[in-house]
Amino acid sequence: MTTGATRAHGGLPALPDSPDAFIDATWDDIAPYYDALAAAEIAPGQEREWLATWSRLDALLGEAGSLAMIAYTANTADEKAEAAHLRFAMEIYPRVDELQVRLARRLLAMGYSEQALETTLKKFRTDAEIFREENVPRFAKLEELEAGYDKVVGGLSVEWEGERKTIPQLQPYMQSRDRAERERAFLLGARAYAAKRDELQDIFDKSYVLRQEVARAAGFPDYMRYAFAAKYRFDYTPDDCLRFHEAVEQAIVPIAARQHEYRRRRLGVETLRPWDLAVNPDTDRRLEPFKDVSGFLAPAERIFTRVDAELGDNFRTLEAERLLDLESRAGKAPGGYCTTLHWRGRPFIYMNAVGVHDDVSTLVHESGHAFHAFAAHKHPFVWQRGSGHEAAELASMSMELLAGRYLARPEGYYSIAEAAHAQIEHLEDVLYALPHIACVDAFQHWIYTSGEGGDRDARDAAWLAIRQRFEPSVDWSGLETERVARWLRQSHIFTSPFYYIEYGIAQLGALQVWRDSLRDHGAAVQRYKRALALGGTVSLPEMYHTAGVKLVFDAPTMRELVELVESRITELRRMLATGELEAVHA
Repeated sequence: MTTGATRAHGGLPALPDSPDAFIDATWDDIAPYYDALAAAEIAPGQEREWLATWSRLDALLGEAGSLAMIAYTANTADEKAEAAHLRFAMEIYPRVDELQVRLARRLLAMGYSEQALETTLKKFRTDAEIFREENVPRFAKLEELEAGYDKVVGGLSVEWEGERKTIPQLQPYMQSRDRAERERAFLLGARAYAAKRDELQDIFDKSYVLRQEVARAAGFPDYMRYAFAAKYRFDYTPDDCLRFHEAVEQAIVPIAARQHEYRRRRLGVETLRPWDLAVNPDTDRRLEPFKDVSGFLAPAERIFTRVDAELGDNFRTLEAERLLDLESRAGKAPGGYCTTLHWRGRPFIYMNAVGVHDDVSTLVHESGHAFHAFAAHKHPFVWQRGSGHEAAELASMSMELLAGRYLARPEGYYSIAEAAHAQIEHLEDVLYALPHIACVDAFQHWIYTSGEGGDRDARDAAWLAIRQRFEPSVDWSGLETERVARWLRQSHIFTSPFYYIEYGIAQLGALQVWRDSLRDHGAAVQRYKRALALGGTVSLPEMYHTAGVKLVFDAPTMRELVELVESRITELRRMLATGELEAVHA
């Protein structure tokens, strides 16, 4: 394919009408557009027109690349889709990054500024400071390695009663009342990853070396310091993250341990094993929210409408425009995500639903990201619409909690009692997730700063020690291999290093949104929507302040929030036991 960049007035390139023009493009097809932007004459007063052209080009190319990624993750066995995705990941994006820095430096040299672009300009300055041309091929190789990880784990399957099942499809069996069945499902899933240990460790060994080389080339002592700059973490530091780890250990691990002890007693087991964590200890019935995709979507639409009418309309748009890929199937990459198609101003949600309550949580979570994308699209430039992960995850995690009150029929998926059990499950997950987040972040700090992160055996040993620090109340005796497999299945460590503390920061922000919603749901939702609409035009503390919340790294504030979670769990269990819950809803 050859597109070329014809010149519009002022030397600006004439852009294609849709992302389709870039679907099969090579870098040679794309480079002339960026070259034309770099060479265009910009008279005083024409800066915004130049910026608008640059933004439209980024939106067109970004959407073409997103469509390639969607096609590949939807079917990792499709060699054509894989080739298209890798072309963007390895050939196009690293070179775009290089030219983006060139354009950013030009903008900065102009001295151009406006209030709504201050956050963007700060990011551009950072990009210009840390960019090194010699890192471009390293990032291309990292993209190849990350795609290789996706391919390995996307191809994992196990035999279950004569059928091949993906690892996500084992989830329902992890919720069985039959402990032997839970154990068998757990071991099959963990050992599928353990069997690929050497292959996955090979990928990580190579990635580790490349990332440390990237950091040193950019003038940083290690990749952790580089990542903080590259992720635009202007508002907190590595030391704040260490405070976060310590605060979680002090304030949350003991409360999570109390929930584990409750679970152990209710299940009547001597020790709590990892296959005892997903089953509901309070009921013999597993939550079965839906049987097919249509039964999945209709309640979700009603729930979002109850949270806020505009959000319900947003979700109906996703359905109408087929911007959802929800069910698990062979060859589909694991996990879930929401990506933004910037040219058309639409988000796309991807996940692996198998008919368990976790699917509901995932859809609500990703829909929070989608609502963020809808709200921020009004900004004129593509860079103003995106935000850091800490803000993005506030959108998704707050939505999980805001939607939780509407899980019962007629809006939702469940009876009143089942909805209460679902809320308990979610709130328990919050208590368990925060130590897990601290564990993953602490592990990555160790990997890139200890001097031993390139040793696979040392990595495994460090994971086991750190995991024990944050999960002391689960009995993993005799399961060291399976416990190591837990980090091998944590895709962020392989494909998005240091993208994890954001979940913890955002979860604590979301708990504040939820706390406020218990007092005044409508006012809390309106503050939430105003925060989402800011996109990337303000700092992280300003965005949080607009939502009515603050950043939390200290143990006292964490303890206050998780004690609210614990008290709500206790209250729901009491009301279920006494029948009071049914009476309240009668």
